[in-house]
Amino acid sequence: MQVEIWSDVVCPWCYLGKARFEKALAGFEHRDEVTVTYRSFELDPGKAETEPLLDMLTAKYGPRAAGMEQRVAGLAAAEGLGYRTDREIGNTFDAHRLLHLAREKGLENEMVSALFRANFAEARPVFTSDGLAEVAEEAGLPRGEAEAVLADSSRYAEAVRAEEREAAELGAGGVPFFVLGRRFGVSGGQSAEVFAQALEKAWEASAGS
Repeated sequence: MQVEIWSDVVCPWCYLGKARFEKALAGFEHRDEVTVTYRSFELDPGKAETEPLLDMLTAKYGPRAAGMEQRVAGLAAAEGLGYRTDREIGNTFDAHRLLHLAREKGLENEMVSALFRANFAEARPVFTSDGLAEVAEEAGLPRGEAEAVLADSSRYAEAVRAEEREAAELGAGGVPFFVLGRRFGVSGGQSAEVFAQALEKAWEASAGS
């Protein structure tokens, strides 16, 4: 059974959702027969400048922004995840292009994990070519191949756009968005229990088809 996850590397609920889904998958009887694929989704595709995250959130939500981030940090800590609120926010299109390279190399999960860790737990830059190449290398990708993709803006660009179009066609207005067996959709960073129920339901449906 295939599970597709539309997500963005700067989405905190995607970060939490990945951890919670993986907890559910680890306890799923048929986990060895589940293939997980990460699909591209940009929360802010028109973003041009990199800026401090709290500046952006404060402009959007006012003085409650810092408290909102602290609450998410608490949820992350409960999942055993690092979470820094002093990170930056920027355009993620190049990160998604690199994820397609990682998929071809069989290192997609490693690359998603490395991007999440660098951004959320370490507040490292994932919006520059140097920063992305470093993260790619940590994920096991040859740095030279990552740099070649980053230097050519056309590489994997259409693949990213195609997955974003598919998200829209499926009705995914936000992320994370999980599609299980092409039959069931789960939206948001749900609990491990919700994901476990969805896995069971999707498996039963696929087995009966």
